[in-house]
Amino acid sequence: MAVLETALFALLFISFFFLLRLYVTLTSGPNTKPGVKGNVSVLVVAGSGGHTSEILRLVESLTAAYSPRHYVIADTDMMSEEKINSFENTKQKPDSTSQFTIYRIPRSREVHQSWTSSVWSTLNALRFSLPLVFRLKPDMVLCNGPGTCVPLCVAGLLLGILGMKKVLIVYIESICRVETLSLTGKILYYLSDYFFVQWSSLRDRYPKSIFLGRIV
Repeated sequence: MAVLETALFALLFISFFFLLRLYVTLTSGPNTKPGVKGNVSVLVVAGSGGHTSEILRLVESLTAAYSPRHYVIADTDMMSEEKINSFENTKQKPDSTSQFTIYRIPRSREVHQSWTSSVWSTLNALRFSLPLVFRLKPDMVLCNGPGTCVPLCVAGLLLGILGMKKVLIVYIESICRVETLSLTGKILYYLSDYFFVQWSSLRDRYPKSIFLGRIV
């Protein structure tokens, strides 16, 4: 019985994944470019360690039009919140009002966590991601690799599927990925609107990807 339930769950999960992929294929295009109608509300997914440092360097290159910025970090991440606050307080002009917020959700996958348990922890993270993303309704999700971004991107795609709002998914693969994509990259390669890599070897292997040299 347990085997049958697991197989059914896997089938439903795969079917859901391909429906998301079909939605991305049908809705991607020149009309989905960010910033053409004013400010762009950005949901920035920060991972622990190097992921956060890289994503903050990306945010630093954005214009003032990308505001407000909503940062999401894992509930077990003890360092990223301090980095984000320090970055934003430095970025803000003395007479300006802060345009950022920070939220926490459960981590979808820990380092070396098994695939089986990762499915359930990702679903738990999705349970928290859905109400957050549906409330914020960002114009764009910006992420660069932490597993936490997968349920957030899925929640963003669901906004579009339900006809509530088109949310752009922008993914930048980490600079440390030279020959192969990360697990998160392998998933979001099929779901993102824009997928950036920082090595030409990856661009050659994944034709959908965009190579602009080193971004961060």
